Amino acid sequence: MADKLEPGPRPKHVQLSDVLADLAMRDLGPGAAIPSERELMASYDVSRATVRKSIDSLVAGGLLEKIHGKGTFVARPRVETHLHLASFSDDMRRRGLVPSTRLMRVDEERPPPEVVTSLRLGAHGTAWRIDRVRLADGQPMAIEQGWYPRSLLPDLDTEDLTGSLYTLFAERHGLVIDAAEQTLWGESAEGATARRLEAAVHTPLLVFRRVSSAAGRPVEHVVSRYRGDRYQVHMSLGAAPGATGKTPSTTRRNGRKRSS
Repeated sequence: MADKLEPGPRPKHVQLSDVLADLAMRDLGPGAAIPSERELMASYDVSRATVRKSIDSLVAGGLLEKIHGKGTFVARPRVETHLHLASFSDDMRRRGLVPSTRLMRVDEERPPPEVVTSLRLGAHGTAWRIDRVRLADGQPMAIEQGWYPRSLLPDLDTEDLTGSLYTLFAERHGLVIDAAEQTLWGESAEGATARRLEAAVHTPLLVFRRVSSAAGRPVEHVVSRYRGDRYQVHMSLGAAPGATGKTPSTTRRNGRKRSS
């Protein structure tokens, strides 16, 4: 680290942010702890408010992350995914990461109305509710709440649910997931979700709701909450179906067209 901050027009918190950014990228690396607030205050003769402002700016920029009760660390690079039909396990393995699972809950229940409709459960059908925390290289990445029709998967509660469910469905039940509808929105981590993800309260989350089917039969309704500081989505966009790229036109009363 630099020996001191230079006097001049550049605010001290900006200078300290530069010092910490250089330290994080050159010397420490992902997952390493930065010096404590007290150490930074003593080393650079600045106030606690200056130190916190410097750190907060780097947290906001994604270079650092705060872990409650532990300290501030160099953030790990976000895992990037292209939107496609794949299980979490397969998705992580493609990126050279080791997937694992913490199984939190397995129960047979009557789901909420939205799930009843999407899984076509009818008036009396039930489903397995499966809550899981998904990890990549031992780091919590996402928390899932999934629903699966009991009529299609009668003994699901007796099977190994710590790996890819899509592989399990295909190999044990002949249900190959071949289509899905997915919706994405944002939330912030609160309460039990934050604790299970080992994330600070208000950590941004990417939330995916997916309804998956096999040969036209709905098999899964799952809501997955991913840590936004560890996960990002890449999308390739094209023109909408039927779009020509031409300027739309309107017709005057005399029959001539004008551009709009």
